[in-house]
Amino acid sequence: MNPRQITVLGECVADAFAEPASASNELALRVLPGGGPANTAVSLARLGTPARFLARLSGDVFGRLFRAHLEASGVDLSYAVAAAEPSTLAVAELDDQGQAAFSFHAQNTADWQWTAEELARVDLSGAACVHTGSLALVRQPGAAAVEDFLAAAAPRATVSIDPNVRPLLVDPAVYRARLARWCDLADVLRLSEDDLELLLPGTSPERACGIWHAAGARLVVITRGAGGALASLDGEQVQVPAVATRVVDTVGAGDSFTAGLLHHLGARGLLGGRLTELRLDDVEEACRFGARVAALTCSVAGPNPPWQHQLGPFAAADGA
Repeated sequence: MNPRQITVLGECVADAFAEPASASNELALRVLPGGGPANTAVSLARLGTPARFLARLSGDVFGRLFRAHLEASGVDLSYAVAAAEPSTLAVAELDDQGQAAFSFHAQNTADWQWTAEELARVDLSGAACVHTGSLALVRQPGAAAVEDFLAAAAPRATVSIDPNVRPLLVDPAVYRARLARWCDLADVLRLSEDDLELLLPGTSPERACGIWHAAGARLVVITRGAGGALASLDGEQVQVPAVATRVVDTVGAGDSFTAGLLHHLGARGLLGGRLTELRLDDVEEACRFGARVAALTCSVAGPNPPWQHQLGPFAAADGA
């Protein structure tokens, strides 16, 4: 079965990585197109899911980079807004394990300026799923319009949310205040163990899943890096191991996992409503697929998710 279209809404971010400079008083940066939602859209398209990305793309040098990258990956930009504001920039520092810490340059940038009028133009009649998250859901003035858009989409499409908490830009309390509302809107909630600690400090993943189920989310998936993932469907839980790989960096790994999860569910006709036909075996298979996609993303520099044909060795490794 060919997967139906998935619409992704959110930010593009220029991810800048420091490289050796020619002089001690210089800093050389290598810039890659990133941003959590953009990474997810790119990964979906490369896996073979028709992916449409709702973005506000600046006309600056970074915005042109984003557009070229998205189009080269096969992402549909037919509803992208040509924005007058500048692009968002994030400067990454990698530790010895390839984990990235970001400093953001995001004041008054294009990504957060969504209006109700811009989103009202979007036709969702062909979308099986709408995915969003990260800063687009909490940065004003556009966050309220994005949340209203999700509420309007919920009756006709599966809704997926990745909070992707960024405490350097937005106080985690802002996320906590909105999370119950997001769970009420979302069918799928995917987040990392770092997000969990910021949202519910000291709470076990198993208990957190129960809290978010009670708030309305049917499927909760918590990714744990090398520790794999915990998936919970209406309280039925399964642990899925990570796929071993040589880690260059972990940038975009969670976004790729989400794309793999949604692609796998969509390819089996399980998206498009409230997940009423979904079973725990389906969830486990989808998470195993997502783990393979994430592992391949970690094996290369920056947010560069794999194409479908690159999954072969990983698929053979676990018999999928």
